[in-house]
Amino acid sequence: MQPQSLSAFSRGTQGGNAAGVVIGDVLPDPATMQAIAKSLGHSETAFAAPLGKSWQVRYFAPDAEVAFCGHATIALGAAMGAKFGEGIYQLRLSESEISVAASKTPDGWVASLQSPRTWSKPLPDDLAQRLLSLFNLSQADLDDRLPPTLGFAGVRHAIFALRSRSRLAQMAYDFDAMRAVMAAADLTTVSLLFIASKTEFVARNAFAIGGVVEDAATGAAAAALGGALVDQGWSGLRGGGAFTILQGDDMGSPSTLQVEVTGTPGDSVRVSGSVYII
Repeated sequence: MQPQSLSAFSRGTQGGNAAGVVIGDVLPDPATMQAIAKSLGHSETAFAAPLGKSWQVRYFAPDAEVAFCGHATIALGAAMGAKFGEGIYQLRLSESEISVAASKTPDGWVASLQSPRTWSKPLPDDLAQRLLSLFNLSQADLDDRLPPTLGFAGVRHAIFALRSRSRLAQMAYDFDAMRAVMAAADLTTVSLLFIASKTEFVARNAFAIGGVVEDAATGAAAAALGGALVDQGWSGLRGGGAFTILQGDDMGSPSTLQVEVTGTPGDSVRVSGSVYII
């Protein structure tokens, strides 16, 4: 049961979001998993053990367990592909069941997760105002093409679209205050976006609840965004389609997430990315 460190959603062998992966015959006890995650120091670590024809998986951030983590699932998929071969692996999470596919390319491993089913609804006004104030943002900073949204794809995410790319680059917030608000609202990330085009988004995701200021790539938030865009009838996705999320550039860890949706509200979302071993 040797912990591995991999970078998911990388651009070649650069950038991406580091995740821990531990594959064993049985899962360690929760205290041990929490200690391993804290010692690795990545935003999340995935722990996996065989369970019949599927795999039992749990995710731990440095400070707490989380129900689902996209980039750690992508890292896990690549690690399982390298260990057991290309294919689709069925994963049983604490609150849902998903799958991850691993394939070997000339440039390395690529993994694709199939998220839990999605839902979205307008972000409550009082919560939206509290979050905006923590970022020192106002309604005037928002892009009304994508109103403040609460999205779900295994875990809950607040989603804001900003008018200005430069304003996104300035993202900063009071860590302790943000963590308290996120805990009270059961949010896993707060996602700030810039709409570069109908099929390309630039993202920054606050992750104070997990003990990390910002995620370099967030697969769960990408899936939640995909579900929310379908729910809102986003142009180009009504009959299914794909879009790209660029993340991590502002923190020096460039990442690329490819997202595919069926066009049917509530459906699972497919999120794919490249992986390299750190």
